[in-house]
Amino acid sequence: MANLTRYSPFDEAFDDLFKGFFVRPVAFDEKTQPKVNIRMDVTENDKAYVVHADVPGVKKEDIHVTIDGNQVAISAEAKYQREQKEGEKVLRSERSYGKAYRAFTLAQEVDEAGAEAKYVDGVLELTLPKKAATSATTLSIQ
Repeated sequence: MANLTRYSPFDEAFDDLFKGFFVRPVAFDEKTQPKVNIRMDVTENDKAYVVHADVPGVKKEDIHVTIDGNQVAISAEAKYQREQKEGEKVLRSERSYGKAYRAFTLAQEVDEAGAEAKYVDGVLELTLPKKAATSATTLSIQ
């Protein structure tokens, strides 16, 4: 007769996986910094593109927007400021800091002179007017 063993998903390997998970706080290593994420929506109408980008926790001085023809790039840096009073120890730190970069290409070139940027409540709003379309020139072949 074959020996039967009882299987339990809560064996020692499973216990080791979660050992101390609910007891000890999680600490991030200084080398593995969380990154700032830039999430955005891009809409278009007849005259302009409108970009709404979420850049929470970043000062407007630390946001840079570059426009080159139909290419737009947004970069931001959230700086980590640690204030620790004497006698305190950090149990958990989850606030994001670091650098982020997003670049995208639009279907039509942007008029850089008329472009506007606003930053309110962690949302960057870019209004990027379209350049007037130039008519194509047909060349005759000799």
